[in-house]
Amino acid sequence: MFLGTHEHTIDKKGRINIPAKFRDVLIKKYDERLIITNFYGCLRAYPYDEWQSLVNEINSYSSFDEEAIKLERYFYPNAVECSMDKQGRVLIPQNLREYAKLEKEVVVVGLSKKMEIWNKDKWLEVQKDLSENFEKIRSQFVKKGLI
Repeated sequence: MFLGTHEHTIDKKGRINIPAKFRDVLIKKYDERLIITNFYGCLRAYPYDEWQSLVNEINSYSSFDEEAIKLERYFYPNAVECSMDKQGRVLIPQNLREYAKLEKEVVVVGLSKKMEIWNKDKWLEVQKDLSENFEKIRSQFVKKGLI
């Protein structure tokens, strides 16, 4: 499971270090391949097997379902398979670095079976907003009986 928040820098070639704890999970449970794509102002990184599960879920919808079509058009065109090098780094393609505004300081966030990669300043804004609105967010889950 990927948990925690890890600050790193992105080098001039566009490579970031995958946190050591996350590398351990990848090696023990998956392999070194990640599928990285755009996601609401950040990047989402899925172990290959988790990406395949997501693809299967999306493919279970009718190919005529408008929302499924939008999701496919959002996720797939910018998705790229990235493998870790021997130092535990992955190369983020230029188009994805530009999309997420990854320049120097980045944050790699663990979200159970996936990771997110954020511009550090943007992550801090998101965290501030979540902190200020946490009770409202939590109450929505309570109403749905999810917690």
